[in-house]
Amino acid sequence: MCGRFTLTSNLDELQGRFGFLSEFTDSHSFDHGPWLGPRYNIAPTQPVLTVTNDGQRRGQLMRWGLVPFWAKDLKIGARMINAVGETASAKPAFRAAFKKRRCLVL
Repeated sequence: MCGRFTLTSNLDELQGRFGFLSEFTDSHSFDHGPWLGPRYNIAPTQPVLTVTNDGQRRGQLMRWGLVPFWAKDLKIGARMINAVGETASAKPAFRAAFKKRRCLVL
């Protein structure tokens, strides 16, 4: 991952492409509004749309950044945004999350 990214598709387009169930009925609602539509400067710690799979695909908002199990402060998640794919399964900071806590970040 990089320090910033963009999302150019709207919720309907993403649901059609990735086939996930969503609890978001109104993408412009107060609770979810700005987080579900196109965005052009998404930064660590901001809510991002993700897809998880626990038997069926579900869309949900999550805070961008990895907070390791040993962290005492959520702020560390802002620094934990980059991992080398070839070593993520072996590094202590990423190992447990890599095995059991995956999601697709849209």
